[in-house]
Amino acid sequence: MKANLLFPSLFLCVVAAVDAAEPVREMSTDRPDTTESGYTVPAGMFQVEMSFFDYSRDADAVQGTSSDIWLYGQVNLKAGLTRSMDLQVILNSHAVAGESERGDDTATTGFGDITIRLKKNLFGNDSGPVALALMPYITVPTHTKVSDETWAGGLIVPLSVTLSDRVSLGLMIEGDLVHDPETDGYDLEWLHSATLGFGLTEQLGLYVELVGIAGQDTDYIGIFDAGLTFAVTDSLIFDAGVRIGMNRPAPDFGVFSGVSFRF
Repeated sequence: MKANLLFPSLFLCVVAAVDAAEPVREMSTDRPDTTESGYTVPAGMFQVEMSFFDYSRDADAVQGTSSDIWLYGQVNLKAGLTRSMDLQVILNSHAVAGESERGDDTATTGFGDITIRLKKNLFGNDSGPVALALMPYITVPTHTKVSDETWAGGLIVPLSVTLSDRVSLGLMIEGDLVHDPETDGYDLEWLHSATLGFGLTEQLGLYVELVGIAGQDTDYIGIFDAGLTFAVTDSLIFDAGVRIGMNRPAPDFGVFSGVSFRF
């Protein structure tokens, strides 16, 4: 056997062994809400979660400033490593950041930073109504015009609960180390979220979510978001939603749409 055919052949053998051992679990995605899933991608499978666009706007009438951010083609590439672990690489394919201050408009575009995550399910991946996972991550700066130009990282802890055949609950807490430009050091930032998902029909789903973000030297941010999902097949889901800031420090408004599929 040629060397360049060895890895694909081994990978196909792994997939065949997984399929023969037991049915593949139902697809679970980390998008479109902020709350991540407690389930991982099955071993030997790939999953793609991509946004068509993600727009957010924040305006300050007192200061006379506003900012608009467009993300196009942000994609989370996932690979199932074991029965309880997957690897994720998040790419911001194209970002446009625009700012306006009393009629003076500027805009920057470019490829965003890259985030690498490793999700480990602790229990509930294949049975039971509750699934818990740990997901450490690191963000690598690309040093483009829209890059944060600093390394960042943290730990995400998502909990998924099946309440009934039609209702699910997601809870998440996240601790992030973010760069502080004033001290040139790092601050600890916390994010917590809760989401309720409803199966309206066999294909159509609805979710509502509350998200809170608190930092050491920043004001608390509260966000409400809601969206719809439409499952074309068991392995192809489209989504769209809206975000609304609940207090002054939060971004005012956002809309997004995307797709998730696996193979």
